Amino acid sequence: MVTRARVLLVDDDDGSRAAMALGLRRIGLEVVEVDCGEAAVRFLESGEDADALVTDVRMPGIDGHEVARRAREMRPELAILMVTAFGDVDGAVRALQGGADDYLTKPVNLLELRRRVELQLERRQLGRENRELQQRIDKRYGFESIIGRSTSMETVFERVRVVAPAPSTVLILGESGTGKELIANAIHQHSPRAAGHFVALNCGAIPGEILEAELFGHEKGAFTGAHQRRIGKIELASGGTLFLDEISELSADLQVKLLRVLEERRIVRVGGNDEISVDFRLVAATNRDLEAEIATGRFRRDLFYRLKVVTVALPPLRQRQDDIPLLVNHFVEHFNRQLGRRVTMVAGPLIAALTRCPWPGNVRELRNVVENMVLFCKGETLTLADLPVEYRQPGPGEADVETVSRTDVPGPVGEWAPRSMADIEKEAILRTLELTGGHRAKAAQLLDIGLRTLQRKLKEYGAIGSDEPEEE
Repeated sequence: MVTRARVLLVDDDDGSRAAMALGLRRIGLEVVEVDCGEAAVRFLESGEDADALVTDVRMPGIDGHEVARRAREMRPELAILMVTAFGDVDGAVRALQGGADDYLTKPVNLLELRRRVELQLERRQLGRENRELQQRIDKRYGFESIIGRSTSMETVFERVRVVAPAPSTVLILGESGTGKELIANAIHQHSPRAAGHFVALNCGAIPGEILEAELFGHEKGAFTGAHQRRIGKIELASGGTLFLDEISELSADLQVKLLRVLEERRIVRVGGNDEISVDFRLVAATNRDLEAEIATGRFRRDLFYRLKVVTVALPPLRQRQDDIPLLVNHFVEHFNRQLGRRVTMVAGPLIAALTRCPWPGNVRELRNVVENMVLFCKGETLTLADLPVEYRQPGPGEADVETVSRTDVPGPVGEWAPRSMADIEKEAILRTLELTGGHRAKAAQLLDIGLRTLQRKLKEYGAIGSDEPEEE
């Protein structure tokens, strides 16, 4: 049952209108009663909420047909039911042709009225929910989720629009953090396979001895711990799209097996004997130069040519600086919702500073920095004071003293000048480590120092134990 819906009820017969209103209110609907077509039109023009319109046909002045016509023009989503005289077949046909969803005949059976109104409201609600769901899917997985208006990104979008409807294998090239999986998902969502599964697997995140079972699945008892049959990613993607990220990390034997699957479109689960037909579209991605990998013998040339049917190259963030303000605003809105903050503005000098950063971690790194700033922001405007110190690089003609003199701005900027270089270095290291979620190798990369140097500094700060072994 649909509740909390509002019905606009139009009838010049007071008794009939009162009876219908009572019947509708008994099932939890809110009813607004008017006694003429003119009043109904005024109500709709006022912008008042209404989910359904029930109107008598024969009324003096503006009749029910005209009310329905105007209602449909003003409120296309409105459920419209018309009440016609018993036996007035022409009137019923005209009502449906004029945009009504259903009709009833007088004298109105109240049980039937309630049933018909509920049915139309449920249909409208279902349609609205389907549209909202599709919008959420499109926003998350479609082009809308990929922020960018720069020339380089427009080139990417155009290439994706062309390749998405085709069955071709796609190889996405780009540095880590450039959004390769977003592009892969957009290709899937705009393809004839959109109703099927989008199955993603990061080949570099899974140990080699487990990766084969992840890809091909396994039978019960195939190896220690295989207590039941498991369907692999390739089989799950049948009818849809398989996205293999960091495909350059596949071992030599798995490269051979994947090549065979692409040629034969059949797999055998680990520990099994039966061949299983699979029908999937492959989208692969890598942040490495595969031709260089071929030259060193780490990647098969025949597999490379199987993958390189269509390539999509994603530019690093440093080559699409025009997109940084758009990305920053997008991430601020996202983290406002996620973190319960109310950041409403981003200061121009901060945008300028963010634009000057090299962003080796690309969009992912920018996202992490914005999350950090929104989380620790003490007001409604993000300023240079909120930018982690290691990202501050004065632009041409900008004097550090001007920034330092802004003692009215809370946060690290007002404290920055008096500190020693050792303190500044310590803060840069600890805050970068915080941004990377404790990932030392990534922090060392962002700081442009060696991992062992980072670990030595952390031991000096007491952030890790002096007897903790160093990572290689």
